[in-house]
Amino acid sequence: MPRLLFVAFLFALPAQAQWQIQNSTTTADLRGIHSVGNGVAWASGTNGTVLRTEDGGYMWQSCSMPPGAEHLDFRGIQAFDANTAIVMSSGKGDLSRLYKTTDGCHSWKLIFTNPDPDGFWDALIFDRGKWGWLLGDPVNGAFALFASDDAGETWIRQENESLKAMPEKQGAFAASNSSLVALNGFVVFGSGGLGGAMVYVETQAQICVDDCSEANLNVHGRKNKWDVQNIQIGKQSESSGIFSLARSGDSIADNLGGSLFVAVGGDYSKPDEPLATAARSSDGAKTWQPAAAPPHGYRSAVAYEEKTKTWITVGPNGTDISTDDGRTWRALHPDPAPHEPPDADRNWNALSLPFVVGPHGRIGKLIPTALAPQGK
Repeated sequence: MPRLLFVAFLFALPAQAQWQIQNSTTTADLRGIHSVGNGVAWASGTNGTVLRTEDGGYMWQSCSMPPGAEHLDFRGIQAFDANTAIVMSSGKGDLSRLYKTTDGCHSWKLIFTNPDPDGFWDALIFDRGKWGWLLGDPVNGAFALFASDDAGETWIRQENESLKAMPEKQGAFAASNSSLVALNGFVVFGSGGLGGAMVYVETQAQICVDDCSEANLNVHGRKNKWDVQNIQIGKQSESSGIFSLARSGDSIADNLGGSLFVAVGGDYSKPDEPLATAARSSDGAKTWQPAAAPPHGYRSAVAYEEKTKTWITVGPNGTDISTDDGRTWRALHPDPAPHEPPDADRNWNALSLPFVVGPHGRIGKLIPTALAPQGK
C-alpha cells in the first residue's frame, strides 16, 4: 500500500473504546477497586462479593464470602498485597463492617463493626500500609473518623472538635471509596448534602516522613484541627456534593502543602448534568477553583495517571480526562464506533488505575494507548 494511502487509512479508522472489558465472573454491582501493582488487584461489591486478580485482569477469581456477609454491600476495599486485604461494607449501624484476609481470600476475619447504631461508613484508606483511616457519616453532630496504626487490627475513634456537622445537612458519599485521602499523617475528605460541598483538611496532623514509628504518628487520642472549605461542586441537595478526591504524586516527602488536588462529583440523581462537576486546588487543598470546562456529567471517581500526567474521571455517562491539572476536561471517547456496544466507555463507579468497575459486574482495564497525546 502506498505510504500516503496507508496514513489516510489509519486516520480513517474509527475511534476505539478506551477500556478493555474484562470477564469478572459476577453480576454484582461493583464499587470497590484497589490496584496494588504488578498485576494484583482486588474488587468488591454487593451481596458480599470480593474478587481478586494476580495476572493483570486476565482472570478474576471469586473469593470466598466473609462470614455473615451474604447481604452486605462492600463499597470499599484496600489491599496490601496478593494475599492480604481489608474489605468495608456500608450500611446503617452494624451493617457497616470490616473484614480482613491474610491468605488470598480463602478465609476472612471480622475485625471491626460500626459501634454507632445510626452510623454509616463511607470510605477506607491506608497510608503506606500500617496506618488506616475510616470515614463515616455524622453521628451525634460530628463526622465519624476512626484510625488504625496496626494494619487495621484495631481502630480508635478520633475525637476532633472541627469535625462537627449536622447529620441532616452533611454527609459523605460511599460511591467509590475515594472521598477520603491520607498523606503522611494528614487526612483530607469531601462531603455534600443540603449544606453544600465541603472539603475537610486536617491542619495540625503529626507528619510521618523518615521515622514512621508510633511516636511520630500516634492515632490514640490525637486531637487535631481541621480547616473546612465550601467549594463549588453540585448543588445543595441530598444527592449532590463531592464524591471523589485525588492528588498528584505519591512521594513520601511530597507533603500536603505541595500537593495538587482534584475533586469531582455533582448530583447523582441527575447524571447528565454537566455544571459544577469538578474543582481543583494547587495549594494543598486550602483554596479551590471550579473547572473552566468541567466533566460532562456527574462523576463518582477521579484518579491521576503519573506517567502521562493525566487526570481521569468516570461516571454513569462516560469518562473524561484533563491534561492541564483539572482546569479543563474533555470526553475520552465521546461516541462508540459502529462495532462497539453503546456503553463501551460508560457506566462506571470507581477507579484504581488501570482498572475501573461498575454495575452488573463491569470491570474495565485502561488500554495503554488511551491517554497518548491526540494525533499520536
